[in-house]
Amino acid sequence: MPLLATSAERKYWVGFTLVPGVGPARITRLLQAFGSLEQAWGAPLQELRAAGLDARTTGSLERRRDVLNLDAELEKLDRLGVHAYTWNDPQYPQLLREIDDAPAVLFVRGDLVPDDRTAVAVVGTRKASIYGREATTRLVGDLARSGVTVVSGLARGIDTAAHRSALEAGGRTIGVMACGLDMVYPAENAGLAREIVRHGALISEHPLGVRPESSHFPRRNRIMSGVSLGVLVVEAALDSGSHITVRYALDQNREVFAVPGSIFAPGSQGTHRWIREGAKLVTRAEDILEELNVAAMGQQLALQDALPVTAAEAAILRHLSPEPTHVDAVGRRSGVPIADVCSALTMMELKGLVRHVGGMNYVSTRS
Repeated sequence: MPLLATSAERKYWVGFTLVPGVGPARITRLLQAFGSLEQAWGAPLQELRAAGLDARTTGSLERRRDVLNLDAELEKLDRLGVHAYTWNDPQYPQLLREIDDAPAVLFVRGDLVPDDRTAVAVVGTRKASIYGREATTRLVGDLARSGVTVVSGLARGIDTAAHRSALEAGGRTIGVMACGLDMVYPAENAGLAREIVRHGALISEHPLGVRPESSHFPRRNRIMSGVSLGVLVVEAALDSGSHITVRYALDQNREVFAVPGSIFAPGSQGTHRWIREGAKLVTRAEDILEELNVAAMGQQLALQDALPVTAAEAAILRHLSPEPTHVDAVGRRSGVPIADVCSALTMMELKGLVRHVGGMNYVSTRS
């Protein structure tokens, strides 16, 4: 890897992210040819071509450096609280640095901390079922309570459920964006993004002003797996974009985990395929923690099992599962009067024993 960029040279690293056609491979060539990106930024076009830039890219660079004020670009980042970390900055994630095609500059809103080295990426369909959301909530909550940083892409569905579950469990989460950090996609997750910044970080390889485009998302996925020890696929169809993340994970020598689902559910066909191809089948957070050799389980996992349960609560729990059950059915099956069922469920939700999933349906959070 190239030598650490000085603070004075950082603006040139940021500058090259604004030049179309200059990616990690060409940054490496420029550093080898010129010794620093400051020298490369001002180099004659003939020397830039000799360093491996084609005519189109050198033309883009010539136009950009004539109009860009790099000091102003750094000031914009500072105003928005966005850091620009280069390959060898201490804050640049160690795992990400080791992959092929690691971003030359990683833009970060929030904070990356040493504990983020123990991270798991969670991916899945944007059209999550109740089962998929509930599996995500349970697994991610337990991972977060065990000190695992949860990484996802802030998309609808499984991604959103993963980030929210990590935050609700008091854990850290990282959102990997396919656009500049001065915007949020989808826009409906703007509030969630603010929470992530407070309890983790948003990261992107794209400079400010870059809008989300379809071509950005596959390359975004290599960063999700790249900063993680493994990738958990919760719910995904055969043609799901999650398979891109899985392929990156395999190329990067990361572990792949998958949650089984119904054999009749199209949204589980992708996860079943990866299980057949060698992904570790996951039904509980411990399956991931043991595989990754994360020794310490979170104290809250043990506390949850130790929570006192009344006779009514115990009767109700016997008739709840991860599948949604209506309160009327709980009352009939448990023999507990419906008024007592409703009040007990309210207290049980506060204890974290059950969760309301809509329409007066509840699921158990216990195995």
